[in-house]
Amino acid sequence: MEPHRSAALRAIALLAPLAIGAVLLLLHGPIPQESSYHRFADRSVLAGIPHAGDVLSNAAFLAAGIAGLVFLAGARGRDAVPDRRERGAYAVFFLGVLFTAFGSAWYHLAPDTGRLFWDRLPMAVAFLGLFDAVLAERVSPRLAAGLLWPLLAVGAGSVVYWRFTEQAGRGDLRPYALVQYYAVAAIALLLLLYPAREAGAGLLWAAAGGYALAKVFELTDQPILDATGFISGHTLKHVAAGAASALVVWMLARRRSRPSLLPEPAS
Repeated sequence: MEPHRSAALRAIALLAPLAIGAVLLLLHGPIPQESSYHRFADRSVLAGIPHAGDVLSNAAFLAAGIAGLVFLAGARGRDAVPDRRERGAYAVFFLGVLFTAFGSAWYHLAPDTGRLFWDRLPMAVAFLGLFDAVLAERVSPRLAAGLLWPLLAVGAGSVVYWRFTEQAGRGDLRPYALVQYYAVAAIALLLLLYPAREAGAGLLWAAAGGYALAKVFELTDQPILDATGFISGHTLKHVAAGAASALVVWMLARRRSRPSLLPEPAS
């Protein structure tokens, strides 16, 4: 297959989930935030902290975010990710993970729709930062650099839009749902369709598996607490997602003593 045709087909495949998702959500109609969402299984209290499991488990995000930022700021990080555009995208990801720890902890202290905004905003930033970082590594640092701020504006805008529509009494989660769904799908497609230049790509797949496992834990919040008697599914969601973020740090750390697998793409 001719190179330009192959590139066009991969670009179409990468954009197809966005188009399909947008059409399906448009046809679905507005999706309000259900009040039942805030009723989590964890009712533990520790040292006066309500919902202690769901609050304190955000330490996993805190640790991963700090570890990633510290690594990138050091000489080893600059060696592992020499292109500042890719490094900047990873920094955005780790900043999003770090602030997710604070936003999620704040939300779980007293879950309601107003506080949920501060949980979702940094998560949107983190997902799109990781997508942009993988785009830089797999496709083009120049393209990723040009898209980073527009992507972050779209991600943040989707959360702001949802919050404003909730306040207006016509809540609509569709843009946020599309951002979250597409970021995950696009990262998977980038890993499938574009060759890796660096070792450790398997750890990105492991991270993706960790995020998928976190979603399973989220959907089985009460059953897991019933089965274990001491820990809820949502608490485990935080631990699994934090561990998945830490796998990204590990992936970058492994690069420092390994040569690139492919030549640097045109920037």
